[in-house]
Parts: sequence; structure tokens; C-alpha cells
Amino acid sequence: MPYTEVEGRRLALSNLDKVLYPATGFTKGQALHYYVTVAEVLLPHLRDRPVSFLRYPDGVDGDAFFAKNVPPGAPDWITTREVTRISSTPTRQVLVQDLATLVWAGNLAALELHTPQWRTQHEARADRLVFDLDPGHGAGLIECRTVALWLRDRLAADGLTALPKTSGAKGLHLLAPIEITPSTAASAYAKKIALEAEAEAQLGGLALSRMARELRPGKVFVDHSQNAAAKTTAAPYTLRAQQQPLVSAPLTWEELDAADRAEQLTFAAPELPDRLERLGDPMAPLLDPSLPVRIPK
Repeated sequence: MPYTEVEGRRLALSNLDKVLYPATGFTKGQALHYYVTVAEVLLPHLRDRPVSFLRYPDGVDGDAFFAKNVPPGAPDWITTREVTRISSTPTRQVLVQDLATLVWAGNLAALELHTPQWRTQHEARADRLVFDLDPGHGAGLIECRTVALWLRDRLAADGLTALPKTSGAKGLHLLAPIEITPSTAASAYAKKIALEAEAEAQLGGLALSRMARELRPGKVFVDHSQNAAAKTTAAPYTLRAQQQPLVSAPLTWEELDAADRAEQLTFAAPELPDRLERLGDPMAPLLDPSLPVRIPK
């Protein structure tokens, strides 16, 4: 079994040639390489947030499992925290605070990294707002873009700065930094905005605030539920378990506005290094301490 040293930590790496994305031949070694390449921009978005891992030990066509608790056999140098306020059963979760932990997680075939909207210093008190725009049958990324632009302007009217990223699947995510506030209040505000989007004449009935499948064809579901303290969202730059190694990639509003095809808003892991060199991290403002504002009651 090959070993590598990362930031002074000795890590055993296994099955690097194992194909995790059969449709493209993308291997576990390539997934690890991707995470190392984007670590500089990814790690700040993970810092101090308990990570839930979506693991695919047999690749994206095999069985997967969602792991919240610290996996058995985790090294003792991994940073962990007990999460006590979001369920009746406390969990001990991993904080991916450094490159060594990121490589360790990648070696577990933890392709997807999901985090809540709060940090462990203020459990169940959100420091960001999220909307997951999920298109129903007959709609797609371009329809999500229409709703995203409306949401951007509506949130700006309340002083919030919304930042877009691809979900890495079919839709878009919008995130906005907010002053630390109870997740219940953040959830209530997000639901209010989703209801406004559904009623907005300018959107012509495109937006939907309810999850019911029978209502969703041709519409964009504005999922506000991920603001709940117990919910998580795919982190910026995480891989997603699609047929290709697609990434939840931060976007600029300019490129989102200019796109006329979904393919222009879809990014796979091999494209990210050049993209980061050109753009830096379009979601860096999410970490700007001067941007969070108090959400209206």
C-alpha cells in the first residue's frame, strides 16, 4: 500500500487506480489529485463546519452511504467535534481543517462533502443563507438562472449579497452571508422569500416553493429547507456523484447572466485548475467578514 506525507502526517493510500466514475474512467487517484489541487479555495469553505461525507467505495454506480459520525479507524490527529443541539442523539463529526484531513477523507472515497449553514462555535445558529434551485422535468439550468437573478435582486433589497454556484447536478445554489442568527429565524426568512418567488408575476409561475413532485414539471423548486439546523448542503468545490466527475462550482453573476446553454454552466474536475487560475474563487466574498448583514424579521 503506498504512503504519502501530507503536512507532516503519514497517510496510507489505497486503490488509487480504482475507477470511481465508470462512464469517464475517472479514478480515485484523480479524485484525490483534484481535491489537493483545489484545497486552497475549498478548505476555507469547510473550516469549522462539521462535514457529512457521501462515500462511494465502489464508485458512483455502486452503493453509497452518508456518514456523519467519525468513521472507524480515523487517525487521532483528525479534528472532531461533538454536535449536540440538532438532534436527540449527539454525533461526533469530522472538521476538515487542513489538507491532510482532506486527503484522508478522499482516500475513503468520500466524493461528496456536505456542510450545515453554521459553524461549531455557534451550533444551530446560521452564518449564511442558502437556496437550492432544483429544476423539475422540462426545466433546467437556464430556468434556474432566471429564478436566481430574481432572488439575487430580492435579497439585495434586504441588503444581502447572494453568490451563485452550480449544484454539480441539475440546478443552482445561492448562498448569502448573514449575521449569526438562530437557524429557525434563517429558515423562516428563506421560506418567506421562496413564497414571494412563487407569487412573483415577473417570474410567470416559474418558481415553486413546495416540494410536491406533481407540481414540479416545467418549474424550479426554490428549496429553502436546507437552512434548517439539521440540514446540509453540498460544499463549494465538492465533487458530485454524477456520471461525470462534476463539481459544485462557484460562478460569477456575469457568466451566469450570459449563458444560453446549460453546458456553459457545467464544470468537471479537470476544468477547475484553469478556471481557478482565471477567476480565483468567485465565492470568496462568502468569507468576507464585512458582508454579513442581519436578516429582516
